[in-house]
Amino acid sequence: MAKRLRLGGDWTIGALVGIIFVLQPGQGRGADEDRPTPSGLPVPRYVSLKFDKVNARSGPGDDHRLLWVYHVRGLPVQVVAESNEWRRICDPDGALSWVHERTTDGHRTVMRTQAGPAPILQRPRKDAPVAAYLASRALAAVDHCAKGWCKVHVGVASGWIDAGTVWGAAEAPQCR
Repeated sequence: MAKRLRLGGDWTIGALVGIIFVLQPGQGRGADEDRPTPSGLPVPRYVSLKFDKVNARSGPGDDHRLLWVYHVRGLPVQVVAESNEWRRICDPDGALSWVHERTTDGHRTVMRTQAGPAPILQRPRKDAPVAAYLASRALAAVDHCAKGWCKVHVGVASGWIDAGTVWGAAEAPQCR
């Protein structure tokens, strides 16, 4: 079974600090949060696909069945689990698979998954002037997200997009 995502429209795509937490009874963190990941990075987190051909597998290893091949460089995906060399990802269509860590990139992108364009605004306010529009199934590079807004750029256009109008900005896990 081959899975292909088609895009509409134009797109372009230490210090270790110790912190002591004082917890009240019943305020402990979940077991998953207490275990460090092999990469040392938080899970879930967003990354993008580094290549225009990425194999999606049923498990963490080349010996696991090939499920499909992604053909979208820069596709935003959410890492929901990891092993030393493999990342279990959730894609914008809600599918889960395993990809090799070398096929992911820490540069974040978002995708407009809903029908119709989303306005990219000049400021992070609903009443701000429109700078550009992000077409349905189009990608935008993310500079940063905060307080329900993401600063994005596509080609020469840049501005703010409502984080609720794109896939790749929600903090919660997107697939279970």
